[in-house]
Amino acid sequence: MTPPMVPPLTGVRIVEFEGIGPGPLAGRMLADMGAEVTVIARPQQGAVTAQLGGGGDNPLRRGKTVVPLDLKQADARAEAMALVAQADGLIEGNRPGVMERLGLGPADCAKANPRIVYGRMTGWGQSGPLAQAAGHDLNYVALTGVLSLSAHRGERPIVPPTVVGDAGGALGLAFGMVCAILDARSSGRGRVVDAAIVDIVAMLGSIAQWVHGNGQLGGDAPSPFHDSPFYDVYFCADGGCITLGAIEPQFYALLLEKLGLADVDRRKQYDHRTWPALKERLGALFASEPRAHWEALLEGTDVCFAPVLSLEEAAEHPHNRARGIYRRSETGALDIAPAPRFLGLGDDDSLEVGPESS
Repeated sequence: MTPPMVPPLTGVRIVEFEGIGPGPLAGRMLADMGAEVTVIARPQQGAVTAQLGGGGDNPLRRGKTVVPLDLKQADARAEAMALVAQADGLIEGNRPGVMERLGLGPADCAKANPRIVYGRMTGWGQSGPLAQAAGHDLNYVALTGVLSLSAHRGERPIVPPTVVGDAGGALGLAFGMVCAILDARSSGRGRVVDAAIVDIVAMLGSIAQWVHGNGQLGGDAPSPFHDSPFYDVYFCADGGCITLGAIEPQFYALLLEKLGLADVDRRKQYDHRTWPALKERLGALFASEPRAHWEALLEGTDVCFAPVLSLEEAAEHPHNRARGIYRRSETGALDIAPAPRFLGLGDDDSLEVGPESS
């Protein structure tokens, strides 16, 4: 039997100066991959963390060692610097200049550890007219233009639930940290990773920008992603919702077949003139039966279908259960398995290997 693969970041040491949102999430991503993450936490819980997260266990601390330090005290700063001197990387999420005033900025840390990779998680970045301004997920996504793409014609854009900006920023920082740590191990020189959420979300919007450039999204012409009948969210009879994404002709043809719409010409899928009437017809059809009916008919087929699930429903869905995506903590709260996963290259690739959740 092939032994489990060692997590890919085993042996990597990270010091995380705890903030809110994306910085701690990036630290958790690295910890999930096997990194040894030490969190320097404020002695008292911050107001935002207390309000949004409550008084229970913080899932963003999973797999980390927490060291409470009051960085206003000289001895605490010295203890923090001692940890940095032994680390491969550092994560901080303060406004530009805060760490420098504490004597823990990049230049200070480089004196103690020239190989340190200094990860800076901010919304606006280390430079630019907005660098010192406060902001949150919604503001950063708005400035990239990506938020505008969520709006149906004439409607307000939807508010993303702190996923697009904060989580996208965390992923970008974690990626940047690993890239820079790989370089530092060969070059012996560390560097600053300026992980601005506004930069990362703009980069993640590359596909949307490409589609927009071809007049298929966010312009005056009807868009497959906002106006078509085959890419939308529909209400069901019980108030639940389902989603369709049958963009490809073969998937659209199967959708028509499954729904019994033999009178609809599948060759006219992208004839914009047919969209309003067909969307209205599909809306009435889906509203005639409960969500479970459409799940039984369409789920698992190539019509590109999924029900809109609540977080609790998602944890119980057979596919998510089979993959072990959601887990229950000792308190009953939902916990998320590490991602991505790693599989062996041998014959038995069905055996999952890699980091395990603590």
